[in-house]
Amino acid sequence: MKALGVIDPALPADRRPDRVWYAAYGSNTDLDRLAFYLRGGRPPGAARACPGCRDPRMPSRSVPVELAGVLYFATESPVWGGGRAFYDPRADGRVLARAHLLSAGQFSDIAAQEMYRAAGVDLDLGAVLTDGRAVLGEGHHETLVCAGQIDGVPLLTFTAPWGVRDVRWVAPSAAYLRLLAVGLLAAGAWDTEAVAEYLAACPGATGHWSEQAVRELLGRET
Repeated sequence: MKALGVIDPALPADRRPDRVWYAAYGSNTDLDRLAFYLRGGRPPGAARACPGCRDPRMPSRSVPVELAGVLYFATESPVWGGGRAFYDPRADGRVLARAHLLSAGQFSDIAAQEMYRAAGVDLDLGAVLTDGRAVLGEGHHETLVCAGQIDGVPLLTFTAPWGVRDVRWVAPSAAYLRLLAVGLLAAGAWDTEAVAEYLAACPGATGHWSEQAVRELLGRET
């Protein structure tokens, strides 16, 4: 199995980094899905096309990581028809994720697409790198989070401004949950059993998706 990336929880000293790790915990754990955010185009099943990034190159590295916090499913995805994945770094637990090494500009463009904003403008990362959190708006993915650093490079992601206890949980669709499971399994640190156990226990999935059902989505029953 692939070793987990080692996260230093200390906030980085460099407030204007050239490179960042993007900690993907949702559909962008899957590299094929991430490619649409980088290169542009309409992903299979999506209602809209992704404009892509100014720099369309794929990540120079991708490593599995475990973040402190909780993954939960809430709101209603117009693409998938079920709950979307959100990250609450203030809750107790662990989140399986995949960190992609990108330029700061690529991260800005991916974040803009998730925020339904126009890509092409670099985000000011000063606040999130100083405080560990920066709320840019009230939208679903308009809150930036810095989970520390890997090899001296900031580890960033984005989520909603609310927490896991502040919203109604919504079960994810089969297609969406399968995409998360495939991406996590491809990260190489967790086997099918571990991925199925993790996803089935996430708020919103619990009571709707059993471990066995998640394994069946992967086509790998154990």
